[in-house]
Amino acid sequence: MVSLYGAKVRRKIFLSYHHKHDQVYCDAFSKAFHDTYEAITDNSLERAIDSDDVDYVMRRIRENHISGTSCTILLVGSESYTRKYVDWEIKATLDKQHGLIGVYLPNAAKNPKGEIVVPGRFLDNYNSGYAVWTSWAKITGSVATCTSLIEEANARNCRLIDNSRARRIRNG
Repeated sequence: MVSLYGAKVRRKIFLSYHHKHDQVYCDAFSKAFHDTYEAITDNSLERAIDSDDVDYVMRRIRENHISGTSCTILLVGSESYTRKYVDWEIKATLDKQHGLIGVYLPNAAKNPKGEIVVPGRFLDNYNSGYAVWTSWAKITGSVATCTSLIEEANARNCRLIDNSRARRIRNG
């Protein structure tokens, strides 16, 4: 992305992931792309936002974490599909009509058919044609590939967004 004056602007992206099992991938992404993107992570929202009021937490996610970014990269690991904050971060991303990329990690959960299990809200938007789906190896393979995926996600038609799923209330 280039500013009006021709200088490169670092895109701000939000990384959504399950801390317990996927922190190493978040750290690796941030290290690999720290010169290219300003990666904003949730820094364990469960601890940062100490409230049981779902509407308040959703507002804080939108205002303090999603606002100012252009795209959310969802790191899909072994338990991402069971996490309420992952669902809420996806919902907040879609509420803002930001790009959405799902990245399946090497430790991603699989169902008995061998298919990767993803959060339901992400699946709704992949099926609608809104969300982009890729592998860890592909998105981290080069800056050019990562940039291309982010631009592709940001160019998707917002009318394809499906944010009708009820919010996940509990983990697991």
